[in-house]
Amino acid sequence: MTQRELKVNCPTCNEIVLWNESNEFRPFCSQRCKLIDFGDWASERNVIAGESVPTQNDDEDEDY
Repeated sequence: MTQRELKVNCPTCNEIVLWNESNEFRPFCSQRCKLIDFGDWASERNVIAGESVPTQNDDEDEDY
């Protein structure tokens, strides 16, 4: 019985990628696409919707 290989689209460039252990960048097609996606998250172009987290006011830390 042969197993069908799962194919997915790279989230960055939409290239078809085999989803298997030999692809170290899965679900991406390359390290370049992986880094582009990481940059999008780091620059907050990609976000997960939800409630804002209140930030702590720096003036409150002066209790030393």
